[in-house]
Amino acid sequence: MLDLRQVRWVLPAVLPLIRFLLSAFLNDANREDAFHPPKYLLPHYDFIIVGGGTAGCVLAARLSEVEDWNVLLLEAGGPPPPESVVPALSRLFYFPNSATWNYKLAPQRYGLKHFINRSSPVPHGKVLGGSATVNGMLYVRGNRKDFDHWASLGNPVWDYQSVLPYFKKSEGYVGPTSSTQSYHGRTGPLIVTPDAGGVFTEAFLRAGQYLGYNIIDPNGPEQIGFAPVDYTINQGERWSPALAYLAPAARRPNLHVLHSATVMRIIFNQDKRAVGVVYKYHGEVSTAIASKEVILSAGALASPKLLMLSGLGPKDHLHQHGIDVLVDLPGVGQNLQDHLCLYGLTWTLKPGVPNEIRNVANLKVVSQYIHHRRGIYTTPLGEYGHAWESLSSGGDPSWPDVQLYMVSAGLAQEGILASAALGIDPRKYLGYYGPITGRQSMTILPYLLRPKSRGTIYLKSNDPFDLPVIDPKFFSNPEDIDTLIRGIEMAIKIGKSPPFSKHLGAKLYTEPLEGCKEHRFGSKPYWICYILNMASTFYHFAGSCKMGPASDPYGVVDQFLRVRGVSGLRVVDASVMPVVVSANPMAAIIMIAERASDFIRRTWIPVEPAEKNKITSGILENYHATLETDCRLDRPLHGNASGGRSRQIDFLQFIRQRQKRSFFLFPQS
Repeated sequence: MLDLRQVRWVLPAVLPLIRFLLSAFLNDANREDAFHPPKYLLPHYDFIIVGGGTAGCVLAARLSEVEDWNVLLLEAGGPPPPESVVPALSRLFYFPNSATWNYKLAPQRYGLKHFINRSSPVPHGKVLGGSATVNGMLYVRGNRKDFDHWASLGNPVWDYQSVLPYFKKSEGYVGPTSSTQSYHGRTGPLIVTPDAGGVFTEAFLRAGQYLGYNIIDPNGPEQIGFAPVDYTINQGERWSPALAYLAPAARRPNLHVLHSATVMRIIFNQDKRAVGVVYKYHGEVSTAIASKEVILSAGALASPKLLMLSGLGPKDHLHQHGIDVLVDLPGVGQNLQDHLCLYGLTWTLKPGVPNEIRNVANLKVVSQYIHHRRGIYTTPLGEYGHAWESLSSGGDPSWPDVQLYMVSAGLAQEGILASAALGIDPRKYLGYYGPITGRQSMTILPYLLRPKSRGTIYLKSNDPFDLPVIDPKFFSNPEDIDTLIRGIEMAIKIGKSPPFSKHLGAKLYTEPLEGCKEHRFGSKPYWICYILNMASTFYHFAGSCKMGPASDPYGVVDQFLRVRGVSGLRVVDASVMPVVVSANPMAAIIMIAERASDFIRRTWIPVEPAEKNKITSGILENYHATLETDCRLDRPLHGNASGGRSRQIDFLQFIRQRQKRSFFLFPQS
């Protein structure tokens, strides 16, 4: 029988060869030069940013726009590796890799019964650009009610009308003009490219229409419906914040980017003001001093760890590890949320259905990408589509709680490597999928957008190089099971619709799962059993340093992201979300960082009274207009920002036209 540990290390063993070949064919010289460490460090900086991930890259670029401010960005990982540039190679990062932290979940009490040790690998980014350098590149903002909900929880500056300008400020959308164009930015640094897909995407959208749903722009005013995907891809290459924001800004003399430097703790003075950090770089422990602020952007898993190592957290837990308590903050590491995903639902397909994955080793296809940045390597392998619906009983019908994610290849088709990537027990995997392993298939993944279960981040020890204990406590609230069952029922309806069942010959795989055979297939007890065996993380962690008013005993930061009980310290990343957004969180994290940059500017740059009134009373319409026209960094970041010619176009018409054309949506200058 295969050893899962051996399988998980197959791809990492050949990564050096992959990187060598990619370096030979891809022109990475400019990118590598942008991230060279500084020749020297200053005695002190105005701002120190801890973590060069999704939020940290944005903050470093925006704060260094002020020429009088010296900014230091410290990142534990290195520059983006060559394979991260190629969208089709994104799945490599599911396996042990120098660009990820290789976290693991704590064994789950209620779920993950089909997984080794009832745990799962968590490939969060340890690299400039963070998880946006290793993820699936999906750009979805979340529902407008997510942000209005944040405001209702005592964070009034985070309502939807206040955050929309920051989404637009960051976005460089190159899709067609449509009725939702006022919700998009065209000149921001983050290139967002719609993907046309092919027969699977069109079948998915047609299925939505058959079931009575609209084809929507999920980043527009409403989110209930079906949609093709938008990617953070620029002319066939991943366009992470490391490339979109940090690379052009890193050449500024007032920004120092020190990668491969692990921050160990935050330094406070006798007045409980953050004045610097202790970090380890090339084996030596050093300090860096900040005269204005330290900004913690280490992510939802590492930011609470660093706070606790620095004496901010639940006092009993800190005492347990021999850490002196600076401030008793019981909310640090609490309120952890994730989009719990159900893996495994599989539909087999009739012979002859197009399968682009079979061409991945075709030399002509490889050459097409290397020389022209066209073809299947310009997007994640396969075809995708997503839908949103409100399925829990008594829920708001316009606020989705389940997302359905269609993938044109299922666990059965991808074989034992898929099992290894997710951490599924290979014996159980082969026992279930054995009859159809390697056969062409598709899947629809239901996942919870607004889970009710809450988990924790705790220290393993007081050693800053020990990874934290990550316990999402999946299904600690049983209502999550009921919502996922409704998601399964909707996925089955989609698979039964004529666009899939007739045109693609999709047939649901009904072999009973091992451990659930005592239940009738398709019954509620069967699906409960299936969920407790096959549901796991979707890697969208948030909420572990939640923002909240002073009346919230578990709030860690205020609405301006300042840490309670101390001064000179903010947290800016997914951990501050009081409730995780109803979407892949990358776009919202970038928005948070853009908004935080303005908070910091307003703190340290005096403003006229009239302007101050505008800010404190909420972002008014004229202030929206200012933001919309002031979307660029202080130097050009990309060509053809306007997206070329504009026109009205229907989504399905757009897909059919894109399938007949090259990768590029508009003529490139």
